[in-house]
Amino acid sequence: MPLSVIEMEVEHVRTRDIQRLKEAKVCFPLSSIPSHPVKNTIALFLAEALYRLIRTKEADPKLFDYLSNSIRYLEILEQGIANFHLVFLIHLSRYLGIFPNAASYASGVYFDLLNGVFTPQIPGHPHYLNKEESAIFSRLLRLNYENIALHSFSRKERTTIIHHILTYYRLHVTDFPEIKSLAVMQSLFD
Repeated sequence: MPLSVIEMEVEHVRTRDIQRLKEAKVCFPLSSIPSHPVKNTIALFLAEALYRLIRTKEADPKLFDYLSNSIRYLEILEQGIANFHLVFLIHLSRYLGIFPNAASYASGVYFDLLNGVFTPQIPGHPHYLNKEESAIFSRLLRLNYENIALHSFSRKERTTIIHHILTYYRLHVTDFPEIKSLAVMQSLFD
């Protein structure tokens, strides 16, 4: 199942590319995510994004806690589901060391995707959001799981935001490719 959290005992041999799995067990069962069509589609999309974004082989307890807690939250979430992937990805950037500077927002500014800041002037490169998109992006930066259901975005705004988030990742994460499941997710919601 996508986003299943599994505890594994693995026999690790450095000279092998594929390791031997001794034991595996699910840390907490998922029932809502696999059976809810929207949650399941979001889970598939996020699983692909995580596969492309997280490349470290070293333990990162804070990142693991964020991922595990987020999956648990999606499992119980009843309102604001359509915003979950947006909030998840924007806050994931914090654990990857590329969280945008939300403090620099003021009405009528542009968000510079390359530098991760809001700026009063149009940047000297093509990677920025216009004033309206910047205002929407600023709203997203203030969202978290506790207030996710209190804010709504139109379908068009959500589509625009997710493309900008993925562009932001492409600009800041080496070799971050196109996420193919995005088209599937968007066609499902059309």
